[in-house]
Amino acid sequence: MKKLNKEYVPAPGVKIIPLGGLEQIGMNITAIETEKSIIVIDCGLAFPSDDMLGIDLCIPDITYLKQNQDKVKAFFITHGHEDHIGALPYVLREINVPVYGTRLTIALIENKLKEHDMLKTTRRKVVKHGQTITLDDFRVEFIKTNHSIADASALAVFTPAGILLHTGDFKIDYTPVFGESADLQRFAELGKKGVLALMCDSTNAIRSGFTASERTVGRTFDGIFAEHRNNRLIVATFSSNVDRVQQIIDSAYKYDRKVVVEGRSMVNVIGIASELGYIKIPEGTLIDIDNLKDYPDEKTVLITTGSQGESMAALSRMASNSHRKVSITPNDVIILSSTPIPGNEKAVSKVINELSIKGAEVIFQDTHVSGHACQEEIKLIYSLTHPKYALPVHGEYRHLMAQRNLAQSMGIPKENILLMSSGDVVEVSEDKCAIVDHVQAGAILVDGLGVGDVGNIVLRDRQNLAQNGIIIVVLTLEKYSNQLLAGPDIVSRGFVYVRESEDLMEESRKVVEEAVTDCLDRRISDWGKIKNIIRDSLSDFLWKRMKRNPMILPIIMEVG
Repeated sequence: MKKLNKEYVPAPGVKIIPLGGLEQIGMNITAIETEKSIIVIDCGLAFPSDDMLGIDLCIPDITYLKQNQDKVKAFFITHGHEDHIGALPYVLREINVPVYGTRLTIALIENKLKEHDMLKTTRRKVVKHGQTITLDDFRVEFIKTNHSIADASALAVFTPAGILLHTGDFKIDYTPVFGESADLQRFAELGKKGVLALMCDSTNAIRSGFTASERTVGRTFDGIFAEHRNNRLIVATFSSNVDRVQQIIDSAYKYDRKVVVEGRSMVNVIGIASELGYIKIPEGTLIDIDNLKDYPDEKTVLITTGSQGESMAALSRMASNSHRKVSITPNDVIILSSTPIPGNEKAVSKVINELSIKGAEVIFQDTHVSGHACQEEIKLIYSLTHPKYALPVHGEYRHLMAQRNLAQSMGIPKENILLMSSGDVVEVSEDKCAIVDHVQAGAILVDGLGVGDVGNIVLRDRQNLAQNGIIIVVLTLEKYSNQLLAGPDIVSRGFVYVRESEDLMEESRKVVEEAVTDCLDRRISDWGKIKNIIRDSLSDFLWKRMKRNPMILPIIMEVG
């Protein structure tokens, strides 16, 4: 302990503030703060859950960063997946600071910024693995890791309080398709120096063993290509999994097939990756989708988006007959090269069923390996880095719990493992690791061009409309005298089929008429009150009669 005038001086602390990426898969963003400055690791989006009707995507609430805008120095991005870069165009409008990342990561970010017309206003810096960036009292080092996209990094953040290590999304692949294996030597060197806190990816913490190498999928593809020489092959995978696409192209070239890339995000990513040399496509292998008809089925492969059953993705459109250029036939073999993300299982099953009805063969066994570390790789990171504190990140609560148990099994005391929630302010120093505050965090909903204009109340209305429908009551009152001149007319949508329920509509009209007459007899002239009485009486009638609760919208017009 340091002593000054015989009084104890506490060790300097650093704050870790996750603003997303906990209790869920996606929307990863973490702020790290000292007295002088803040840096932010990742800035991702999440896709909406089933009950978020009409919502396109969810981005993190960055109120805290806006309140401390002067301190925010930069964004450091671990890799180029949507759940780590997707919110940048929205957030950089509010907080315009430089973005640091590796070559492919920055290229994918630039593609997003171009779509939002923000290339000129955003500063991007390409960083190599092993390079260190110094900003105020932070030094940030990019460390090579493996993941299901090339150029993934872990970040070592050197602060006045000590070294914080953030793994990003990672696995350890000793035989990667592109580039080298993870820099385990550097993890060990940092472990020797002393890691204060480790923030480690928890996505696969409930799975035992090791994650298989990406190359094992290549061998599976080779077998499928050899076995189905007379069929057309359609492979659906994540557009960002460049190594997977490389292996499909390698097998296609080996078996003399032409390759068509279909789906907007797939075309974008493959274009960027081949331009930068992360994917090698032999001359003459790639053809345009319009030229597909010039080749026999057994000489072609389609690489497409839609492995998660997304309704607008290319594979779903093929399955539902709404794709303009590709129709599924019984001669097609479809390979789903991904595992359903939690929550997408139903959508994936639906697509598999639709494809099977058309007579196609669907293969989804052994055609995918995860990009995330299983238990043994997580243990390896703990044994190399010997962190004083463990702060599991990236995953639902059950995943974070599983990593807590792993950290304990690696000898980290229970009191030194902290399960954080989004918005928690965690202060870490040599002496302590504790939640000291909570800041505003959560999801901002994006619907079309509207950002944040749809909140819980609007969502609740949408759910109510979707489940129960709407009834609009229109009536006209005379100005001053408040006499009923026209109506009440009743319009219904999504409640009952009006033509077959004329009696019900007529009875509803009478109920409203009685309610309005009663109001006017009692000389109630406040329209708000009249609307409430109409709503209550019609609601009671419909509930007794139908056991349904539609949204009721009274509209009063005035003629004078």
